[in-house]
Amino acid sequence: MRDAFLRFVRHKPALVGLVLLVMVVIAAAVASLLYPGDPFRIVGKPFQPPLTDFPLGTDMLGRDLAAAVFYGARTTLLIGFAATLIATVVGVTIGGLAGYFGGRADALLMRLTELFQTIPFFLFAILLVAVLGSSIGKIIFAIAVVSWPPMARLVRGEFMAMRNREFVQACVSMGMGHARIIVVHILPNTLSAIVVTGSLMIATAILIESGLSFLGLSDPNVMSWGYIIGSGRSVLRTAWWICAVPGVAILLTVMAINLVGDGLNDALNPRLRQL
Repeated sequence: MRDAFLRFVRHKPALVGLVLLVMVVIAAAVASLLYPGDPFRIVGKPFQPPLTDFPLGTDMLGRDLAAAVFYGARTTLLIGFAATLIATVVGVTIGGLAGYFGGRADALLMRLTELFQTIPFFLFAILLVAVLGSSIGKIIFAIAVVSWPPMARLVRGEFMAMRNREFVQACVSMGMGHARIIVVHILPNTLSAIVVTGSLMIATAILIESGLSFLGLSDPNVMSWGYIIGSGRSVLRTAWWICAVPGVAILLTVMAINLVGDGLNDALNPRLRQL
């Protein structure tokens, strides 16, 4: 663990990404302290540019764009992390069972995975939100449903490579149960791949949520970055900052998560430790 930490620290782009990500998390944490009250509240004249009475300007209704961006960070991170956590649990469970037992279980679970992968994931998310509703919980569920197949295929491959290793065969010969072998001996050896893939899935979940919000399929009572961009697209030529500010926030957040994911891959991937 110490060696992995040192490898991560030596990865300069990953440190830059970590700093950016921490800044976004802090912004989400202090949103209610810096801007108490409702972020939808009208506080000034419409279309005030940045660096006037308000640091990031106001939108077409006179709402403080800085407050909207800070509260939007909270929504975006919540959805990104929660959806990824659910998708990871589902993907690890399905992929682990398929890779460990093989045979009919593998064929059945992989056909289910391939069924989900044949559907364009963003269109599938739109369909789910349109049918189920646009609350935060249902958006998290929709994103998780379309995000788990890549994790399942990754974990299946890792488990298939592990199940014939000597230490697993030794556990079988000692009479250990399948659950104990999977949870105690195989799963810990695949955590590095799961962590790296999960970190990149967060960025994808954020982009999906932003796209849904941009199309008006988000919760109308919750501020998010995609919602801000969607509401400002009709005045893009005259009030560019309404779309530009949350757009830059999405760009920096996704880039930061990808940089951290690359750093984790270099630190945790055993194939790269001797390079």
